[in-house]
Amino acid sequence: MVINKIGKGLGKVASKASGFQPKFIEWKDATSNDIVWRYPEEVIPWGSTVVVKEWERVIFYRDGKVYGMLGPGRHVLDTQNVPFLQGLVEGFYGESIFRAIVIYVNINRMQGKFGGKSQTVELIPVSFHGVYYYRVADPVLFVNKVVGPDERYTREELDEYIRSYFLTKLMSFISQSSIRDLYMKAEEAGKRALMILRKAFDELGLMLEDMQFEGIDVPPEYRERMFWILQGTSAAYLVQQETARKFAEAIEKTQAGGAAIGAGVVAIPWALQPPPPQAQQPSVAAVGGVATAPQQQAYVARCPHCGQGPLPSGARFCPFCGKQIKWCPNGHVASAEANFCVICGSKLG
Repeated sequence: MVINKIGKGLGKVASKASGFQPKFIEWKDATSNDIVWRYPEEVIPWGSTVVVKEWERVIFYRDGKVYGMLGPGRHVLDTQNVPFLQGLVEGFYGESIFRAIVIYVNINRMQGKFGGKSQTVELIPVSFHGVYYYRVADPVLFVNKVVGPDERYTREELDEYIRSYFLTKLMSFISQSSIRDLYMKAEEAGKRALMILRKAFDELGLMLEDMQFEGIDVPPEYRERMFWILQGTSAAYLVQQETARKFAEAIEKTQAGGAAIGAGVVAIPWALQPPPPQAQQPSVAAVGGVATAPQQQAYVARCPHCGQGPLPSGARFCPFCGKQIKWCPNGHVASAEANFCVICGSKLG
Protein backbone atom coordinates (compact mmCIF):
# COMPACT_ATOMS: atom_id res chain seq x y z
CA MET A 1 0.00 0.00 0.00
CA VAL A 2 2.82 2.40 0.91
CA ILE A 3 4.67 1.56 -2.31
CA ASN A 4 1.52 2.19 -4.37
CA LYS A 5 0.97 5.57 -2.70
CA ILE A 6 4.58 6.56 -3.28
CA GLY A 7 4.36 5.38 -6.89
CA LYS A 8 1.12 7.27 -7.39
CA GLY A 9 2.65 10.44 -6.02
CA LEU A 10 5.80 10.09 -8.10
CA GLY A 11 3.66 9.38 -11.15
CA LYS A 12 1.82 12.69 -10.75
CA VAL A 13 5.12 14.52 -10.41
CA ALA A 14 6.48 12.72 -13.48
CA SER A 15 3.42 13.55 -15.56
CA LYS A 16 3.71 17.25 -14.77
CA ALA A 17 7.48 17.29 -15.23
CA SER A 18 7.39 15.53 -18.59
CA GLY A 19 4.39 17.43 -19.92
CA PHE A 20 2.19 14.31 -20.24
CA GLN A 21 -1.26 15.10 -18.90
CA PRO A 22 -3.75 12.34 -18.00
CA LYS A 23 -5.93 11.25 -20.92
CA PHE A 24 -9.63 10.46 -21.09
CA ILE A 25 -9.92 7.18 -23.00
CA GLU A 26 -13.31 6.12 -24.38
CA TRP A 27 -14.69 4.31 -27.45
CA LYS A 28 -16.94 7.10 -28.71
CA ASP A 29 -17.88 6.17 -32.27
CA ALA A 30 -18.62 2.46 -31.79
CA THR A 31 -21.26 0.88 -34.01
CA SER A 32 -23.16 -2.36 -33.51
CA ASN A 33 -21.01 -4.05 -36.17
CA ASP A 34 -17.61 -3.12 -34.72
CA ILE A 35 -15.97 -5.93 -32.79
CA VAL A 36 -12.84 -4.19 -31.51
CA TRP A 37 -11.30 -0.74 -31.35
CA ARG A 38 -7.68 0.08 -30.67
CA TYR A 39 -6.80 3.25 -28.79
CA PRO A 40 -4.43 5.03 -31.20
CA GLU A 41 -1.70 5.80 -28.63
CA GLU A 42 0.50 3.35 -26.76
CA VAL A 43 1.84 6.00 -24.37
CA ILE A 44 -0.60 6.31 -21.47
CA PRO A 45 0.10 8.92 -18.77
CA TRP A 46 -0.32 8.01 -15.15
CA GLY A 47 -3.76 8.92 -13.83
CA SER A 48 -5.54 8.64 -17.19
CA THR A 49 -9.21 7.63 -17.08
CA VAL A 50 -10.62 4.69 -19.03
CA VAL A 51 -14.40 4.52 -19.50
CA VAL A 52 -15.83 1.06 -20.17
CA LYS A 53 -19.50 0.67 -21.11
CA GLU A 54 -21.68 -2.27 -20.12
CA TRP A 55 -21.23 -4.06 -23.47
CA GLU A 56 -17.47 -3.47 -23.59
CA ARG A 57 -14.32 -4.95 -22.13
CA VAL A 58 -10.89 -3.31 -22.27
CA ILE A 59 -7.73 -5.36 -22.73
CA PHE A 60 -4.17 -4.15 -22.01
CA TYR A 61 -1.86 -5.89 -24.47
CA ARG A 62 1.89 -5.67 -25.02
CA ASP A 63 4.70 -7.88 -26.34
CA GLY A 64 2.26 -10.61 -27.39
CA LYS A 65 0.76 -10.86 -23.91
CA VAL A 66 -2.47 -9.77 -22.23
CA TYR A 67 -1.66 -8.05 -18.94
CA GLY A 68 -5.21 -7.59 -17.75
CA MET A 69 -8.82 -6.68 -18.50
CA LEU A 70 -11.13 -3.94 -17.26
CA GLY A 71 -14.88 -4.42 -16.93
CA PRO A 72 -17.68 -1.82 -17.03
CA GLY A 73 -17.04 1.39 -15.14
CA ARG A 74 -14.73 4.41 -14.92
CA HIS A 75 -11.15 3.43 -14.12
CA VAL A 76 -8.30 5.75 -13.08
CA LEU A 77 -5.04 4.22 -14.26
CA ASP A 78 -2.54 3.82 -11.49
CA THR A 79 -1.08 0.76 -9.81
CA GLN A 80 -3.33 1.18 -6.79
CA ASN A 81 -6.60 1.08 -8.73
CA VAL A 82 -5.35 -1.33 -11.41
CA PRO A 83 -2.65 -3.61 -9.91
CA PHE A 84 -1.79 -5.39 -13.18
CA LEU A 85 -0.44 -2.08 -14.53
CA GLN A 86 2.71 -2.61 -12.45
CA GLY A 87 3.98 -4.81 -15.27
CA LEU A 88 3.55 -1.95 -17.75
CA VAL A 89 5.41 0.78 -15.87
CA GLU A 90 8.50 1.87 -17.81
CA GLY A 91 9.85 4.54 -15.47
CA PHE A 92 8.55 7.48 -13.54
CA TYR A 93 10.59 10.09 -15.39
CA GLY A 94 10.71 8.77 -18.97
CA GLU A 95 8.44 9.61 -21.84
CA SER A 96 5.51 7.78 -20.30
CA ILE A 97 4.29 6.04 -17.23
CA PHE A 98 2.54 3.11 -18.96
CA ARG A 99 3.18 1.69 -22.42
CA ALA A 100 0.58 -0.72 -23.78
CA ILE A 101 -1.95 -1.33 -26.53
CA VAL A 102 -5.44 -0.61 -25.21
CA ILE A 103 -8.06 -2.71 -27.01
CA TYR A 104 -11.80 -2.29 -26.59
CA VAL A 105 -13.86 -5.43 -27.27
CA ASN A 106 -17.59 -5.39 -28.05
CA ILE A 107 -19.31 -8.37 -26.37
CA ASN A 108 -22.72 -7.76 -27.95
CA ARG A 109 -24.25 -10.26 -30.37
CA MET A 110 -22.89 -10.05 -33.91
CA GLN A 111 -24.30 -11.28 -37.21
CA GLY A 112 -22.29 -12.75 -40.05
CA LYS A 113 -23.25 -14.05 -43.48
CA PHE A 114 -21.77 -17.12 -45.10
CA GLY A 115 -21.82 -18.78 -48.49
CA GLY A 116 -19.74 -21.41 -50.19
CA LYS A 117 -19.52 -24.72 -52.02
CA SER A 118 -18.72 -28.24 -50.88
CA GLN A 119 -19.73 -31.80 -51.72
CA THR A 120 -21.51 -34.54 -49.81
CA VAL A 121 -20.36 -38.10 -49.15
CA GLU A 122 -22.13 -39.09 -52.39
CA LEU A 123 -19.83 -36.65 -54.26
CA ILE A 124 -22.75 -34.35 -55.07
CA PRO A 125 -21.62 -30.70 -55.26
CA VAL A 126 -23.72 -28.36 -53.13
CA SER A 127 -23.79 -24.59 -52.84
CA PHE A 128 -25.15 -23.01 -49.68
CA HIS A 129 -25.61 -19.68 -47.94
CA GLY A 130 -27.05 -18.39 -44.70
CA VAL A 131 -26.43 -16.37 -41.54
CA TYR A 132 -24.79 -17.03 -38.20
CA TYR A 133 -24.85 -15.20 -34.88
CA TYR A 134 -22.01 -15.03 -32.38
CA ARG A 135 -20.48 -12.93 -29.63
CA VAL A 136 -17.15 -12.60 -27.88
CA ALA A 137 -17.42 -14.80 -24.78
CA ASP A 138 -13.78 -14.66 -23.63
CA PRO A 139 -12.21 -11.30 -24.59
CA VAL A 140 -8.75 -12.27 -23.29
CA LEU A 141 -8.65 -15.47 -25.36
CA PHE A 142 -10.09 -13.66 -28.38
CA VAL A 143 -7.38 -10.99 -28.28
CA ASN A 144 -4.65 -13.58 -27.74
CA LYS A 145 -5.82 -15.89 -30.54
CA VAL A 146 -7.37 -13.60 -33.15
CA VAL A 147 -6.68 -9.89 -32.65
CA GLY A 148 -3.17 -9.60 -31.23
CA PRO A 149 -0.97 -12.06 -33.15
CA ASP A 150 -1.65 -10.56 -36.60
CA GLU A 151 -2.83 -7.13 -35.46
CA ARG A 152 -6.37 -7.50 -36.77
CA TYR A 153 -8.17 -4.39 -35.60
CA THR A 154 -10.49 -3.39 -38.44
CA ARG A 155 -14.02 -4.68 -38.89
CA GLU A 156 -13.20 -5.96 -42.39
CA GLU A 157 -10.18 -7.97 -41.24
CA LEU A 158 -12.02 -9.58 -38.34
CA ASP A 159 -15.17 -10.29 -40.36
CA GLU A 160 -13.11 -12.01 -43.06
CA TYR A 161 -11.13 -14.07 -40.53
CA ILE A 162 -14.20 -15.26 -38.61
CA ARG A 163 -16.21 -15.98 -41.77
CA SER A 164 -13.33 -17.97 -43.30
CA TYR A 165 -12.92 -19.92 -40.07
CA PHE A 166 -16.67 -20.64 -39.98
CA LEU A 167 -16.74 -21.75 -43.63
CA THR A 168 -13.76 -24.09 -43.25
CA LYS A 169 -15.46 -25.94 -40.39
CA LEU A 170 -18.87 -25.97 -42.10
CA MET A 171 -17.47 -27.32 -45.38
CA SER A 172 -15.77 -30.11 -43.46
CA PHE A 173 -19.12 -30.99 -41.86
CA ILE A 174 -20.96 -31.01 -45.20
CA SER A 175 -18.31 -33.23 -46.81
CA GLN A 176 -19.08 -35.85 -44.15
CA SER A 177 -22.87 -35.55 -44.52
CA SER A 178 -25.27 -37.19 -46.97
CA ILE A 179 -27.52 -35.28 -49.34
CA ARG A 180 -30.46 -37.08 -47.73
CA ASP A 181 -29.61 -35.55 -44.34
CA LEU A 182 -29.13 -32.06 -45.76
CA TYR A 183 -32.44 -32.08 -47.67
CA MET A 184 -34.77 -34.37 -45.73
CA LYS A 185 -33.36 -33.79 -42.23
CA ALA A 186 -32.20 -30.21 -42.66
CA GLU A 187 -33.17 -29.07 -39.16
CA GLU A 188 -31.42 -32.00 -37.49
CA ALA A 189 -28.33 -31.52 -39.69
CA GLY A 190 -28.27 -27.84 -38.80
CA LYS A 191 -28.30 -28.66 -35.09
CA ARG A 192 -25.42 -31.10 -35.49
CA ALA A 193 -23.44 -28.54 -37.45
CA LEU A 194 -24.11 -25.92 -34.77
CA MET A 195 -22.77 -28.20 -32.03
CA ILE A 196 -19.59 -28.96 -33.98
CA LEU A 197 -18.96 -25.34 -34.91
CA ARG A 198 -19.60 -24.17 -31.35
CA LYS A 199 -16.67 -26.26 -30.13
CA ALA A 200 -14.48 -24.75 -32.84
CA PHE A 201 -15.55 -21.20 -31.94
CA ASP A 202 -14.83 -21.85 -28.26
CA GLU A 203 -11.16 -22.17 -29.19
CA LEU A 204 -11.18 -18.53 -30.35
CA GLY A 205 -13.01 -17.15 -27.32
CA LEU A 206 -16.24 -16.85 -29.32
CA MET A 207 -19.72 -18.18 -28.63
CA LEU A 208 -21.62 -19.30 -31.75
CA GLU A 209 -25.22 -18.73 -30.67
CA ASP A 210 -27.08 -19.78 -33.80
CA MET A 211 -26.74 -20.49 -37.52
CA GLN A 212 -29.36 -20.82 -40.24
CA PHE A 213 -29.18 -22.14 -43.79
CA GLU A 214 -31.09 -19.83 -46.11
CA GLY A 215 -30.51 -21.95 -49.18
CA ILE A 216 -28.94 -25.23 -50.32
CA ASP A 217 -28.76 -26.14 -54.00
CA VAL A 218 -27.06 -28.59 -56.36
CA PRO A 219 -26.02 -28.03 -60.01
CA PRO A 220 -28.70 -29.03 -62.56
CA GLU A 221 -26.61 -31.90 -63.91
CA TYR A 222 -26.57 -33.53 -60.44
CA ARG A 223 -30.24 -33.12 -59.57
CA GLU A 224 -31.26 -36.44 -61.12
CA ARG A 225 -28.68 -38.27 -59.01
CA MET A 226 -29.90 -36.41 -55.93
CA PHE A 227 -33.50 -37.38 -56.74
CA TRP A 228 -32.68 -41.09 -56.91
CA ILE A 229 -30.64 -40.95 -53.71
CA LEU A 230 -33.54 -39.27 -51.94
CA GLN A 231 -35.74 -42.11 -53.23
CA GLY A 232 -33.44 -44.64 -51.57
CA THR A 233 -31.14 -45.69 -54.42
CA SER A 234 -27.54 -46.21 -53.32
CA ALA A 235 -25.03 -43.60 -54.43
CA ALA A 236 -22.54 -46.29 -55.46
CA TYR A 237 -25.08 -47.88 -57.82
CA LEU A 238 -25.90 -44.50 -59.37
CA VAL A 239 -22.24 -43.76 -60.00
CA GLN A 240 -21.94 -47.22 -61.52
CA GLN A 241 -24.87 -46.53 -63.84
CA GLU A 242 -23.47 -43.19 -64.92
CA THR A 243 -20.06 -44.71 -65.60
CA ALA A 244 -21.58 -47.49 -67.70
CA ARG A 245 -23.69 -44.98 -69.65
CA LYS A 246 -20.70 -42.77 -70.41
CA PHE A 247 -18.68 -45.82 -71.40
CA ALA A 248 -21.39 -46.95 -73.82
CA GLU A 249 -21.72 -43.44 -75.26
CA ALA A 250 -17.97 -43.34 -75.84
CA ILE A 251 -18.15 -46.68 -77.68
CA GLU A 252 -20.94 -45.39 -79.90
CA LYS A 253 -18.97 -42.29 -80.83
CA THR A 254 -15.68 -44.05 -81.52
CA GLN A 255 -16.93 -47.17 -83.32
CA ALA A 256 -18.61 -47.18 -86.72
CA GLY A 257 -21.71 -49.17 -87.55
CA GLY A 258 -24.55 -50.50 -85.48
CA ALA A 259 -22.74 -53.73 -84.60
CA ALA A 260 -19.89 -51.79 -83.02
CA ILE A 261 -21.84 -51.27 -79.85
CA GLY A 262 -22.37 -54.95 -79.32
CA ALA A 263 -18.72 -55.67 -80.09
CA GLY A 264 -17.48 -52.94 -77.79
CA VAL A 265 -19.68 -53.89 -74.90
CA VAL A 266 -17.48 -56.87 -74.09
CA ALA A 267 -14.81 -54.36 -73.05
CA ILE A 268 -16.99 -52.99 -70.25
CA PRO A 269 -15.29 -54.06 -67.02
CA TRP A 270 -17.22 -56.27 -64.65
CA ALA A 271 -16.84 -53.50 -62.06
CA LEU A 272 -19.19 -51.29 -64.08
CA GLN A 273 -22.02 -53.81 -63.95
CA PRO A 274 -24.44 -54.09 -61.03
CA PRO A 275 -23.19 -56.40 -58.29
CA PRO A 276 -24.43 -59.95 -58.97
CA PRO A 277 -26.61 -61.79 -56.48
CA GLN A 278 -24.82 -63.47 -53.58
CA ALA A 279 -23.35 -66.72 -54.90
CA GLN A 280 -24.22 -69.93 -53.11
CA GLN A 281 -21.46 -71.95 -51.48
CA PRO A 282 -20.28 -75.00 -53.51
CA SER A 283 -22.24 -78.09 -52.64
CA VAL A 284 -20.48 -81.28 -51.63
CA ALA A 285 -21.53 -84.53 -53.29
CA ALA A 286 -22.91 -87.16 -50.96
CA VAL A 287 -20.47 -89.75 -52.31
CA GLY A 288 -16.75 -89.05 -52.44
CA GLY A 289 -17.02 -85.56 -50.98
CA VAL A 290 -16.36 -83.93 -54.38
CA ALA A 291 -17.46 -80.31 -54.62
CA THR A 292 -19.72 -79.49 -57.54
CA ALA A 293 -19.80 -76.04 -59.13
CA PRO A 294 -22.91 -73.99 -58.35
CA GLN A 295 -25.29 -73.33 -61.17
CA GLN A 296 -25.32 -69.79 -62.57
CA GLN A 297 -28.39 -67.91 -61.42
CA ALA A 298 -30.80 -66.69 -64.08
CA TYR A 299 -31.40 -62.98 -64.60
CA VAL A 300 -34.36 -61.70 -62.60
CA ALA A 301 -35.99 -58.54 -63.89
CA ARG A 302 -36.44 -56.13 -60.99
CA CYS A 303 -37.77 -52.60 -60.94
CA PRO A 304 -34.89 -50.07 -61.07
CA HIS A 305 -36.96 -47.74 -58.89
CA CYS A 306 -38.25 -49.86 -56.00
CA GLY A 307 -36.16 -53.02 -56.45
CA GLN A 308 -39.19 -55.33 -56.45
CA GLY A 309 -39.49 -58.27 -58.83
CA PRO A 310 -39.76 -60.34 -60.84
CA LEU A 311 -41.41 -58.11 -63.42
CA PRO A 312 -43.67 -59.47 -66.17
CA SER A 313 -41.81 -59.54 -69.49
CA GLY A 314 -42.65 -56.52 -71.63
CA ALA A 315 -44.36 -54.58 -68.81
CA ARG A 316 -44.26 -50.81 -69.30
CA PHE A 317 -44.98 -49.98 -65.67
CA CYS A 318 -43.85 -51.57 -62.43
CA PRO A 319 -46.77 -53.42 -60.78
CA PHE A 320 -45.27 -52.69 -57.36
CA CYS A 321 -44.55 -48.94 -57.43
CA GLY A 322 -46.30 -47.89 -60.66
CA LYS A 323 -43.29 -46.14 -62.21
CA GLN A 324 -42.52 -46.37 -65.91
CA ILE A 325 -39.86 -48.82 -67.10
CA LYS A 326 -38.48 -50.06 -70.41
CA TRP A 327 -36.59 -53.06 -71.73
CA CYS A 328 -33.39 -53.48 -73.71
CA PRO A 329 -33.21 -55.82 -76.75
CA ASN A 330 -31.58 -58.49 -74.57
CA GLY A 331 -34.44 -58.56 -72.07
CA HIS A 332 -32.97 -56.43 -69.29
CA VAL A 333 -35.12 -53.87 -67.50
CA ALA A 334 -34.12 -50.19 -67.16
CA SER A 335 -35.63 -46.94 -65.93
CA ALA A 336 -37.64 -44.88 -68.40
CA GLU A 337 -35.00 -42.13 -68.34
CA ALA A 338 -32.05 -44.42 -69.20
CA ASN A 339 -30.46 -44.26 -72.64
CA PHE A 340 -28.31 -47.39 -72.31
CA CYS A 341 -28.69 -50.70 -70.52
CA VAL A 342 -26.42 -50.98 -67.48
CA ILE A 343 -26.28 -54.79 -67.84
CA CYS A 344 -25.25 -55.23 -71.47
CA GLY A 345 -24.73 -51.67 -72.71
CA SER A 346 -27.36 -51.87 -75.46
CA LYS A 347 -28.85 -48.61 -76.61
CA LEU A 348 -32.42 -48.12 -75.48
CA GLY A 349 -35.12 -46.76 -77.70
